[in-house]
Amino acid sequence: MLLRISLGLVFFWFGVLKFFPGISVAQDLATHTISVLTFGLMPPAVSLPLLATWECVIGLGLLTGRFLRLTLLLLLAQMAGTFLPLLFFQRETFNVFPLVPTLEGQYIIKNLVLVSAGLVIGAASRGGRIIYDPGALAVAERLQSLRGRYRRRFHRDP
Repeated sequence: MLLRISLGLVFFWFGVLKFFPGISVAQDLATHTISVLTFGLMPPAVSLPLLATWECVIGLGLLTGRFLRLTLLLLLAQMAGTFLPLLFFQRETFNVFPLVPTLEGQYIIKNLVLVSAGLVIGAASRGGRIIYDPGALAVAERLQSLRGRYRRRFHRDP
């Protein structure tokens, strides 16, 4: 729950910043990326408020815990778009490709942590748990295999 709420705060906070042009460090790179993805059909005056709304919706979804699957789908889609500048705009994101990122590149690369947090939240919301005991992991894998065999044979959950 702490991970979900802290991630929600980050998304909501950074989303709100994008409603105020000139405050967000990443706004120019974000609007340029969206412009390239939409073949210039979406100008920054439209894409920035849309992105701000998108991030605020993700933040609110994580903070409330409601519609969590949809929220995490929005998060992963947004994160996929976030990494595209590393491919599209290497001059802006790297001083020396691929080893020395610029400040913008570092800002993007740190999003790997946000993606990982989203994946953990998604797994936990579906009943997953973090297992640190190798013996317990082997038992869990065996039980999962037996459950699959049972479902195939009897066409229902055990």
